[in-house]
Amino acid sequence: MELLNGNEVSKKIKEEIRLKVAELKAAGKKTPHLAAILVGADGASMTYVAAKEKDCQEVGFDSTVLRFDASISEDELLAEVVKINNNPEIDGLIVQLPLPKHINEKKVTETISYKKDVDGFHPMNVGMMFKGLRTFLPATPYGIIKTLEHYQIETAGKHCVVIGRSDIVGKPMSALMLQKNCTVTVCHSKTKDVSHYTLDADIIIAAIGIPGYLKAEMVREGAVVIDVGITRVADETAKSGYRLKGDVDFDKVAPKCSYITPVPGGVGPMTRVGLLLNTLDAIELYSK
Repeated sequence: MELLNGNEVSKKIKEEIRLKVAELKAAGKKTPHLAAILVGADGASMTYVAAKEKDCQEVGFDSTVLRFDASISEDELLAEVVKINNNPEIDGLIVQLPLPKHINEKKVTETISYKKDVDGFHPMNVGMMFKGLRTFLPATPYGIIKTLEHYQIETAGKHCVVIGRSDIVGKPMSALMLQKNCTVTVCHSKTKDVSHYTLDADIIIAAIGIPGYLKAEMVREGAVVIDVGITRVADETAKSGYRLKGDVDFDKVAPKCSYITPVPGGVGPMTRVGLLLNTLDAIELYSK
C-alpha cells in the first residue's frame, strides 16, 4: 500500500507554477490575480480562504479577499461579483461556499463570468468540460486527475466507481475519468447494493459525504481508493474538540489497497492546486 500524498504532490506542482509566474513577470507579462469573496464568519470557510491566500503568496500570484457580513443582500453580493467581472486586473474569482440561506448560490455562481470562474462551476465551463474542450475544471476533480498522473496510475481500460453525484465532485469526476479512458460507474444514495459495483472497481472515488462509508468488505485487493470526504467529527480527546474523517474507513481499507489517499493531506491540498492551475490558465485563455 502506498499513500497518495497530496501535500507532497501539491508542493511539486506549486513550485512549477511559481517558476512559470516568475517567467511571466520577467517577460513583463501580467501576474495572475485571484480574488475571493467571503460572506459571513464560517470557521471552515475562513480557514480555507486563508489557505488560498497563502497559496497565492507562495506561487507569486496577486490575491484579493473581499469580506462581507452575513447580512449582505443577494443584490448587493451580485453587484460585487459584476464589479469583479468587469475588472481587467482580476483573472479569477471564487465565491466561498456555503452562503447564507437568503442568498441563491446557483444565481451567484451563474453571475460569475465564465472567463473568471476558476472554480469551474459555471454552466459554460461545465459544458466545455463534458465536451472535452479546454476550460476551467472543477478544482477537486482536477486535483485528483493531477494526483493520478503524478503517481502514474493506469486508467485506460480500468473500472472506476465514483460514489456521489454532486455537481462539484461526482458528476465532473465521472466525465473526467471517462476522458481518461476508464469505464465509469456512478453510485449514489439511491443505488442498491453499492458493494456489487465497488468490489469490481479498480479505482474508487468516494465523495458521498458520509464519514467512514466505504468499508473494507466493499473493496477488492489492490484497488486504488481516493477519499474526497472531509467531515468534522466531535472528539473530546482532540485539542480542537473535533477530528477530520473521510468517507473511507481508512485503517481497515488501506491494507487492501495498492494506493490510497489519507484524510487530511490527500485530496484537500490538490483541490487548492487545481484552483491555482485554473487561475494560471486564465492568463493564457483570456488575458489580453
